[in-house]
Amino acid sequence: MSDLLNGEPPSGYQELLGYRLSRWEEGAAELTMPVDARHLNRAGVVHGGVLTSLLDTVSGFSVTFCPHEGRVRRVVTLSLSTSFLGQARDGTLIAIGRFRGGGRKIVGVAAEVRHAETGALLATSEGMFKYRPGSENREGTER
Repeated sequence: MSDLLNGEPPSGYQELLGYRLSRWEEGAAELTMPVDARHLNRAGVVHGGVLTSLLDTVSGFSVTFCPHEGRVRRVVTLSLSTSFLGQARDGTLIAIGRFRGGGRKIVGVAAEVRHAETGALLATSEGMFKYRPGSENREGTER
């Protein structure tokens, strides 16, 4: 699969969690992450903070696609409401974020995390995100 970030190095947080951007297009994004021991809490299931991180991250990606080479779009999270619905101990997680609507500077996103092998819904979120200066436009800003 080609590098969807077009040469942008992975963030430290991406390296820490081990997720990968597997789909990125206007208004939608998908992350995948294989579960390993670093993601588990004391009960042996994926920690809620890991699920929330995936929801927040995929939400941001879903509203920052930039089709212009060498340019980027960025957002900051204003709010993120999360619901936990299931648990996972292993396998691969898939997080999907979708643009819901909004204005020029503030937008809403819905996201979910599922267990790839079983399809079980593990967590959902609704969030509000604000574009950083220059990112309101599809053209984005220079890196």
